[in-house]
Amino acid sequence: MMMNDLGMKSRREFFKTAAAAGVLGSVALPFGALAQTKAATVVLPGDDRAYWVAVLSRMAAPVLENLARRELKQRMPVEERPGAHRAEVTHLEAFGRLLAGIAPWLGANGLTGDELALQGKTVVLAHAALDAATDPQSPDYMNFTRGGQPLVDAAFLAQGLLRAPQVLWSPLDARLKAQIIAALKATRVIPTPESNNWVMFAATIEAALHQFGEATLAARLEDCVRKMLAWYAGDGAYGDGEFFHFDYYNSFVIHPMLLEVLAVLAACDPALAPAYATEQQRARRYAAVQERLIAPDGTFPSLGRSTCYRFGAFQTLAQMAWRRDLPAGIQPAQVRCALTAVIRRMIEAPGTFDDQGWLRIGFCGHQPSLGETYISTGSLYLCTAGLLALGLPPEDEFWSGGAARWTAQKLWAGENLPADHALADDKKLILPGGNP
Repeated sequence: MMMNDLGMKSRREFFKTAAAAGVLGSVALPFGALAQTKAATVVLPGDDRAYWVAVLSRMAAPVLENLARRELKQRMPVEERPGAHRAEVTHLEAFGRLLAGIAPWLGANGLTGDELALQGKTVVLAHAALDAATDPQSPDYMNFTRGGQPLVDAAFLAQGLLRAPQVLWSPLDARLKAQIIAALKATRVIPTPESNNWVMFAATIEAALHQFGEATLAARLEDCVRKMLAWYAGDGAYGDGEFFHFDYYNSFVIHPMLLEVLAVLAACDPALAPAYATEQQRARRYAAVQERLIAPDGTFPSLGRSTCYRFGAFQTLAQMAWRRDLPAGIQPAQVRCALTAVIRRMIEAPGTFDDQGWLRIGFCGHQPSLGETYISTGSLYLCTAGLLALGLPPEDEFWSGGAARWTAQKLWAGENLPADHALADDKKLILPGGNP
């Protein structure tokens, strides 16, 4: 949908002014510029978009404002299991995951008023944060090479860039682009994983490098995608390696990254278009399952590992809404209402944030015992992936449609709905050969 003339002019003037002032290299915004919407619960019920924007701002503020000032390592707390030693990786976790979640909103068209102004400020901070994270001379220069974890969160960073290149890549100067490319390439020293969803992290980084005009490594792109496709378990779900795991990694990682990597591959090799279409069908089915998991009261099952990523568990559902590719029979407004119910229950649970506004470990509130040894403060920002539908403009039916009941509400109210069925014409998929 095209941005209206007023919104387009406002954004164009903002970036023109920002570039002239040099704010892409140094940030002059007052500290707390994003956190002014911190009290998300004051948004009146019924204004779902304003509530989501307030939640996004509340989570983005401490990460982006501190990183833009090159003070993230100095100021961000590191909550973790005793002896987990996550301090060396947690900062890239926070930034990469946050960027992946907020990127669609940063690139959204059609915004006006306070939301447009907030978006503009956040884009400026994101540019400065990208510089701080990838400048080897920065005190906040992040770890892209030591241990295995940087592969994961460089991939989330790359995913964010892929989701909004018009604001997170194209406007950057040559120096900053070179820094980012060097950081992404640095992760190639981390061995390509062989046995689980980590194959998608190497593939996502390579897909981003391809989009930015760099040569890719087939062993870390096409070969990794082939491995993931070979683990398809049926009915829209993939195994996490050879075996299926009853958790939310089909949403945390697998479908979102497969969709975006296959989109890149299909754009440069038409022979891969059928594989992309098949994955779209599978993701659509998985989104349908996710929508049915949201209970009438906005709760959902805490299953498997990494439940501290909270409503990031619904990334696939949110992504399909953002792509305007929801399953037949599921209306955008019912997804908005279902996700809003989930987000409210989790964000407003006592103890979710510390006194300085940082997320704390837990599923519903502060529950540190739920944090696995790989969970720390930075990990938790994957929850922003549940907000991807903010990339749709306010006039889209996702936001403009009236309040609607979601599937579980309809069923438990006695409504006569069609029976649910597994994905029809399901089959294994083999990725053809060829390089991008």
